[in-house]
Amino acid sequence: MKSAVETLNPTRVRLTVEVPFEELKDSLDAAYKKINQQVTVKGFRKGKIPARVIDQRFGRGAVLEEAVNDALPKFYTEAVNEAELSVLGQPEVDITELKDGETLNFTAEVDIRPSIEIPDFSGIEVEVDAVEVTDEDVDKAVEELRERFASTAPVERAAEDGDVVTIDLQAKVDGEVLEDGVADGVSYTIGSGELLDGIDDAVKGVEAGGEVTFTSELKGGSAAGKEAEVTVKVTQVAKRELPELDDEFAQLASEFDTIEELRADSRKRLENMKQYDQATQAQERVLEKLLELVEVPVPEKLLEDEVNTRKHNLEHHQLGQMGIDLAKYLEIQGKSEEEFDAETKEAAVKGIKTQFVLDELVKQEKLNVNQEELTEHLMRRAASSGMSPDQFAQAVVEGGQVPLLVGEVARGKALAVVVEKATVKDTNGEIIDLDDEEDEDTTEASAEETPAESAEEKTEG
Repeated sequence: MKSAVETLNPTRVRLTVEVPFEELKDSLDAAYKKINQQVTVKGFRKGKIPARVIDQRFGRGAVLEEAVNDALPKFYTEAVNEAELSVLGQPEVDITELKDGETLNFTAEVDIRPSIEIPDFSGIEVEVDAVEVTDEDVDKAVEELRERFASTAPVERAAEDGDVVTIDLQAKVDGEVLEDGVADGVSYTIGSGELLDGIDDAVKGVEAGGEVTFTSELKGGSAAGKEAEVTVKVTQVAKRELPELDDEFAQLASEFDTIEELRADSRKRLENMKQYDQATQAQERVLEKLLELVEVPVPEKLLEDEVNTRKHNLEHHQLGQMGIDLAKYLEIQGKSEEEFDAETKEAAVKGIKTQFVLDELVKQEKLNVNQEELTEHLMRRAASSGMSPDQFAQAVVEGGQVPLLVGEVARGKALAVVVEKATVKDTNGEIIDLDDEEDEDTTEASAEETPAESAEEKTEG
């Protein structure tokens, strides 16, 4: 076999391959064997039909077609390996010549990873938000904890803001009660905004046993997006009672004996969370600076596929679970379809460039991924997916996704190399040592994606 490579542009090549006919022998033998198992010829046992009889009865062309289809992937792969190409996606193959007994010639056009030059990135400087926890931040955190330990007590009066009402709901569209539009015994906190638009104003002022009807646009279900007539019957009004902020509450809500110890712990947790946010912000901004330094041509077909994948995932997974379509989503977001398309394309380009650049850094820095790092990453991804580590690991193995996870870890390590050499200052002008922050307890945010992961969705080739 002989092959040659022609560069069409920085991200696409054409392979020209010439295969001597004798190299098709194994595929020809396999073709005759396959046809033998599929056909019946009188006078011959199944599977024992001579090649010359198959040629006479079914045509030599059918055998050649079967043999070529079997052989092409092998010769294409050999040509790719010989040229040391890093291909992306499937090739467009064209058989240019097939002469029985003489030769098989074909071409294959395919996208490739572009050659990337990583410049010196040690001079990157970024600014991030300073870690500042105010007394008001602590007050808010303690108040949220206090809200979780609130109790309710029924009252004999009209419902007010902050009350917890027990209600029965019935929704009608065009005078017909919806099958999924009836719910009894629903507990709702007035002012939480967790149910239907207009329900807060409707139930305020209503006592237990009272009933009120209002109209609202349904956000989900079988009639999502339609105006419905909603009847609400209030069966109970209860007042929320918050515990006193004292040492007794600290002992109830935490492992601490005093409210001051609880507040100190809340402050420390907030600092940890803000330090994690600061580190994530640093990674994002360093990555942006790095991408600005590198020229990265993006393969058109890969970009098209990536844009389509992102749209598909949004429409059929995220929005499907919310019960709305793309048009409704754009209306809620206040975006035109053109703006949405432009944003999706921009995000896809960034994802592809991120992967190309970080993969090149992985090679340049000779970075490897050990079992401990892979396991830690798998645990984090499992947490973010809502699956147990065992379930997630099984799904990854069965789906052949282990190399993708290894790639994610390696790219995360590559980005860490760049961040380590960058100068990171906060808005107060203080230089931030991110290594110190990584030692802090940031378990609250342990399931978050890294900037490298979130920017590069589904751009594997």
